[in-house]
Amino acid sequence: MQVNFRVSGRIAKPVAEVFEAVADPEKLSRYFTTGGAEGRIEPGATVTWDFHDFPGAFPVEVIEVVPNVKIVLEWDASEGEGGEIGTKMREAGYKTTVTIMFKPIENGRTLVEIAEEGWRDAPGGRRSSYNNCEGWTGMLIAMKAWLEHGINLREGFYK
Repeated sequence: MQVNFRVSGRIAKPVAEVFEAVADPEKLSRYFTTGGAEGRIEPGATVTWDFHDFPGAFPVEVIEVVPNVKIVLEWDASEGEGGEIGTKMREAGYKTTVTIMFKPIENGRTLVEIAEEGWRDAPGGRRSSYNNCEGWTGMLIAMKAWLEHGINLREGFYK
């Protein structure tokens, strides 16, 4: 069995603006990376993301970028025991791949689809995929609130 997921959401902004909200570290830090982001998402780059709910900045490798269409990232998989919030995570010794697609839709809106794949088909891998699915869903919701209404939903949520 492959362990993967796909989430999506619609944002009432043009594709170029939504794409930049992910590619630009200053913008990404305004609504998603609660501890900040460093480095622009460009092909071959390694950027750094930090989250209050997942302590310690970590590298994100940029594999592919098609402006206003697609971003492909890889990062180290982490696995934890159990599923409780606050469970200690450990490096799992392999990477997962994240693909973010941006599609123009009616009325100048954008459909954003995020897929992540590559976890081991084992309890720790499945648990981590569920956690990341929750995280990417939260990212889409936070991006929509920030881009459409200027509201940072994650501010104070984790710390």
